[in-house]
Amino acid sequence: MNISTRQRDIIDILRRDSFASIEKLAEHFDVTPQTVRRDVNILSDANLVRRRHGGVEYAGEPGMNLSYESRQVTNIAAKHAISLHVAQMIPDGASILIGIGSTLELIALNLVEHRHLTVITNNLNAAMALGNNTSNRIVIPGGTLRLPDRDVISPDAEEMFNNYKVDYGLFGVGGVEPDGTLTDFDHREVSLRLAIAGNCRNSILVADQSKFGRPAPAKGGHITDPDLIVVDGIPGGLFDPLFKRQDVRARLQIAKSEHSK
Repeated sequence: MNISTRQRDIIDILRRDSFASIEKLAEHFDVTPQTVRRDVNILSDANLVRRRHGGVEYAGEPGMNLSYESRQVTNIAAKHAISLHVAQMIPDGASILIGIGSTLELIALNLVEHRHLTVITNNLNAAMALGNNTSNRIVIPGGTLRLPDRDVISPDAEEMFNNYKVDYGLFGVGGVEPDGTLTDFDHREVSLRLAIAGNCRNSILVADQSKFGRPAPAKGGHITDPDLIVVDGIPGGLFDPLFKRQDVRARLQIAKSEHSK
């Protein structure tokens, strides 16, 4: 499933406000109620929103991230493009810190044919994918597995990242503010992301366009902190000033999906 920009915006409105009427959404997007209902039906079938009498509500808790299963099918073409782009940067024999998230899982899947990787990760989805290649060395932390995400966001995970200095650090983010502030949905996620960025020679932030302007409550870091920023496109509107900055553009790489090449 690859949802449209308007459908992503509907999710963000509902995440912020919990509920919205069909009429309010139609007025906001300057489209007909029938168009909004079609969008809502698509999002409801994907368990991203819930229909209610007179409108629609967010399927999760306000201020919380979408479920992992929902994130796996959201903006999937962009995530595939980003993951393939990043995987092609990594040589055989590299050492890598890998963070949490559905895009990082896809990167791991695209790295399966690489050989002799040393991978340190708190993302069990990534660990299991890369464990299919027996030439790789996989390091994971102890602690409680967060479900259904299948990751570990404990102090043990942060200590693990701090015990290594690797070639590449790969991480995502919950959201990006118009001023470039990076946000996540849990302060522990922020701490782990910063630990990855601080313990590698080449830090790479991956973010599809749905992350720009997406509200998330825990902040830490700035978009100019990583060495590279890999996106599927440049967002406009409020983000125009940010992406005109030379220190942002110098770090930026745009991954193109197969159908856009």
